[in-house]
Amino acid sequence: VLADRSNLEFSLLLDRLLEAQVKSGLRRARLYRDLAQTNDWLSTIALIDSLTQIGNRRAFDIELPRQIHHARRRSLGLCLMMLDIDYFKEINDGYGHIIGDQVLQQLAEQLRGNMRFYDTPFRYGGEEFVVILSNTDVDEAHFIGQRLCNLIANRAFGVSAALNLKISVSIGIANLRPEDDPRGQSLLNRADQCLLKAKTGGRNQVVVSG
Repeated sequence: VLADRSNLEFSLLLDRLLEAQVKSGLRRARLYRDLAQTNDWLSTIALIDSLTQIGNRRAFDIELPRQIHHARRRSLGLCLMMLDIDYFKEINDGYGHIIGDQVLQQLAEQLRGNMRFYDTPFRYGGEEFVVILSNTDVDEAHFIGQRLCNLIANRAFGVSAALNLKISVSIGIANLRPEDDPRGQSLLNRADQCLLKAKTGGRNQVVVSG
């Protein structure tokens, strides 16, 4: 009888130990899952501009080489658009940075709402934005840029109940060439040079790489 009782107690103890191990394993599994989800969330947050809620410079640096690879593999056109808010420093100096931030947010909304669904906008830094125009030749990119330029110039940016601002943008566009590097630095440099020409040539206009 004592032997049977000892065997029963040992069996119960073993069951409890096994149950504890299973629960511990489940807790670890949930912990690992939660950590993975947190890391995914943090990775996503790290690629989003906190002010405008579009992709940031880091996201652009990741996405542009991927888009270039895709375009070359499928023999598709690709263009890069850079745009800059004209006289943005005067907005910040005259109305303050809170108003300036609202202008940036509303411009980002315009980019999201008026580009094609497969075009990808990013805030490159300050008042400068870039848009990757997938499956697009230079003539189509010029049309898209001019339409966006006109839309912004003809729109009032309501930054408060009592204040509507009129702004304009300068735009530079470059198309992907066979000699461009796979990271897209040469493509970006040409778009930047076109943007500079748009600004020095009078602003509120589109300049396309020849």
